[in-house]
Amino acid sequence: MRGLFPGRFQPFHFGHLSVVKWALERVDELVILIGSVNDSHTLLNPFTAGERIEMIRNSLVENEIDLRKIFIIPVSEILISSMWARQVMSLAPKFDVVFTRNPLVITAFKECGIKVIVPPSFNREKFSSTKIRKSMLSDDRTWEELLPDSVRKFIIERDLVSRIREIAKSDKQ
Repeated sequence: MRGLFPGRFQPFHFGHLSVVKWALERVDELVILIGSVNDSHTLLNPFTAGERIEMIRNSLVENEIDLRKIFIIPVSEILISSMWARQVMSLAPKFDVVFTRNPLVITAFKECGIKVIVPPSFNREKFSSTKIRKSMLSDDRTWEELLPDSVRKFIIERDLVSRIREIAKSDKQ
C-alpha cells in the first residue's frame, strides 16, 4: 500500500519528519508531495522546490529512512482544491491513502474517493513552519533546534535566513 503526504515544507521540520516515520509504519511506500512549487522567495514560501526537495531528502538520509520507500514530487498550486486533488492524482504515483491534517486537503481527497488518515499533531504548537520562519526573521535562533541537523545546516550554509530577512523588507504579506 502507498500513502501520500502533501505539504509545503517551508521548511521541513521535526513535526514533518515525525509524520513521515508514523506514515511509514502504516504503508509500504510514501509519496511526499511538495506543494506550491510555483511560488518562492516570499514570506509564505521562501524556499524553492529544489531547496525543499534537498532538505527533505537530506533529512530522510540523516534519519536512516529507506529512500527506496519514498517518492518526492513537486506539484504546482491550483486554487480550486477539487481540481488540485485530481491534478495530484494524475501527477503522483498511484496512492491508496492520504496523510494530512489540512481541512481543505481532507475534503478534496475525500470527494475524490480517497481514504484520508489524520496523523497525530506531533507537538504542532512547537513544530510550525510559520513560527520557524518568524523566528528566522528575528535574532532568535530557537528555530535551529526545531529542524533536523541536515536541514539546519542546509539553511545556514546557503544563507537562506538572509533571504527571508531581505524578503521581509519589501514583502507586504
